[in-house]
Amino acid sequence: MSKIKPAPLPPDTVIGGYRVIRRVSSGGFGVVYLCMDAEGQQVAIKEYLPSSLATRTPGELLPKVQPEKLSLYRLGLKSFFEEGRALAQISHASVVSVLNFFRENETVYMVMNYLEGATLQDFIITARDLKQQKVFRESTIRSLFDEVLRGMRIVHQHKMLHLDIKPANIFITDDNKAVMIDFGAAREVLSKEGNFIRPMYTPGFAAPEMYRRDSAMGPWTDIYAIGACIYACMQGFPPNEAPQRQDKDRLSLALAKLRGVYSDNLIEVVEWCMALDPLSRPQSVFALQKELSREGERRYTKLTVTEKMRMQLDTLVAETRKSVTKPGDASFAAGAKPK
Repeated sequence: MSKIKPAPLPPDTVIGGYRVIRRVSSGGFGVVYLCMDAEGQQVAIKEYLPSSLATRTPGELLPKVQPEKLSLYRLGLKSFFEEGRALAQISHASVVSVLNFFRENETVYMVMNYLEGATLQDFIITARDLKQQKVFRESTIRSLFDEVLRGMRIVHQHKMLHLDIKPANIFITDDNKAVMIDFGAAREVLSKEGNFIRPMYTPGFAAPEMYRRDSAMGPWTDIYAIGACIYACMQGFPPNEAPQRQDKDRLSLALAKLRGVYSDNLIEVVEWCMALDPLSRPQSVFALQKELSREGERRYTKLTVTEKMRMQLDTLVAETRKSVTKPGDASFAAGAKPK
């Protein structure tokens, strides 16, 4: 595995007719840039550049891949390209919009709408630090995840899985829309073929079957992650990772402490989604949507998610803008409790 991350493309580099403004973020599988198109519109471009397989020195355009890693690199590249093609066919407000995708510099680039705002993780950390009884109100949680699930349902209908749903990959735009970002098709292919599963997924949000090579994944795998995200919105920190839960499961005990703070129904929804046995979870997004919007709970969710987020998060936006905790911060590691 490479010890040094591949260097990002320098500002003013032109790729596919887009000019790089700056690097926005880097992960294990690629780099995201803020770019400008020919009409002067801002776009985000994600470059396939797995740090475990490729290197690139500053100022260079082409990734360097060792011969023994080339077949795996190309396999992930093909998956990344197919992911872009599939996402380009999906038009939904809660799914990141893929505007274009192209091959260049011996890799693939995915062009997306540039979103301004902050991740759900940023909001959770800011809200948690206010030390109120509730990290988020139940009405906010129900409205937010109703919106996310509408997008996920479309994704699943296109025979796709997200495979890395977590608060850092749910983006809240400045006009308070929830958008799923950073899908994991290439990640899944590389984990299966490369036999290094654990680093590919986020502890606390990855379902148990993601740790086993021989397990089938499906909508229930993403649904586990949704349950973990709701848990994080209630507790302010992630649940224990799946292997720990299989040794000693403290989920019910942790949720029991929230009874009276959140409704029994919402707590039961989280337990249902996060069942260790995949067959014991909701088998479809529709089943989860139906439970999350039960008639008996509708009185909590009359407002739209935009209205709810404005009511509760306007103060948090101001705080987040002052000092945003970056995704991946150690304070949001699995099991890390607020001080």
